[in-house]
Amino acid sequence: MKVWIINHYAIPPSLGGLVRHYYFSKYLQEKGHEVKIFTASKIHNTDVNMITDNKSYIEKDMDGVIYAFVRTSDYKGNGIDRIINMLQFPIRIWSVCRKFEKPDVIYTSSPSPLTAVSAVIMAKVLKVKKVVEIRDLWPESIVEYNEISRRNPIIQILYQLEKWLYKNADELIFTMEGGKKYIKERGWAKEINPQKIYHINNGVDLEEFEYSREHFQIEDEDLENEDIFKVVYAGSIRKVNNLEILIESARLLKQEKSNIKFLIWGDGNEKQELEKQCNKLKLKNIVFKGKVEKKYIPYIVSKADVNFMHGKYTGIMRFGCSSNKLFDYLAAGKTILTDINPSYNLVEKYHCGVTIEGDEPEKIVEKLLELEKERVFLQEKYENNAKELSKKYDFKLLTNKLEEILQKVEK
Repeated sequence: MKVWIINHYAIPPSLGGLVRHYYFSKYLQEKGHEVKIFTASKIHNTDVNMITDNKSYIEKDMDGVIYAFVRTSDYKGNGIDRIINMLQFPIRIWSVCRKFEKPDVIYTSSPSPLTAVSAVIMAKVLKVKKVVEIRDLWPESIVEYNEISRRNPIIQILYQLEKWLYKNADELIFTMEGGKKYIKERGWAKEINPQKIYHINNGVDLEEFEYSREHFQIEDEDLENEDIFKVVYAGSIRKVNNLEILIESARLLKQEKSNIKFLIWGDGNEKQELEKQCNKLKLKNIVFKGKVEKKYIPYIVSKADVNFMHGKYTGIMRFGCSSNKLFDYLAAGKTILTDINPSYNLVEKYHCGVTIEGDEPEKIVEKLLELEKERVFLQEKYENNAKELSKKYDFKLLTNKLEEILQKVEK
């Protein structure tokens, strides 16, 4: 079977963290399928553009998977330059795809609805099957995060576009577990057959994770220090991540004279400001370690006593939440502390750690002090469960599920 994956933000592992479709491609190829990923040349959240001349596209073998990078312009932030980029890809993808023999299936993925719509129309023109994957409920997320009325005329148009996309897909995949619930809540269940709706979560490549843990280790005195209780955060350090909550937690813990220490790996435009706050408060129990290559993350999160997953609850989480970070944390086999409590909460359901409600440093401190006291029991209580659950979300297994959907739609 020949498959085209069309995703504006399909980033190769060597360049970033949005690697879901890389792993699907890798394992589909091992099963004998021919896969090509079409994505934008501008790599999201980096300064990298794969095309620096006037070529309309380039093909590159990235770690064994063929990518066709479609030329798009650079941008930073969410201003007009990014809007231009978002328009370029779904338009330019047409002229690029015409250069290749048509596939059996086009598998397109959000969050960009314009790309998904373009891919579905292309599949209709080529008379091939179309699978649409939803990783972000859009425009529902705009409504929830920006508090825009659902009755806003532009939002209403976007809902109609979303409905058209779902109706015209041969099969629908949601990364969040509540996809069918969402369709029902929108009142679309009679027009969109629930039998064509599937759930494939995000995941982790366990083979690669274990290899990286063994072969890519870093020297860090805090990670090796058995006298401290290590709380690790690994991810972006931006305004949206609201890591000020960890600084306030560290300040409260300083008063408790505990051995708990926050170790933060990552980078972002808030990092320097947060470090200044730590220095001003003379906090020694929180350290910003900087950015490391993704290959070092398995070792880092495996050396933690607790891995911390932070976020702001919004109403959209009633349909579930599929955080990439969660699956690295599960594979690490360490206790997870999270203040994200969506529906279908895997941490709670499978007893992989502790969930707290709300953005309250006092609650974080309270739970961490409890976990520190229980340190010798954490493996039996949470860690074995996390390790076992990670096997269910190995990309090898998830690819089997995807293959079944692709083969079903091809018939």
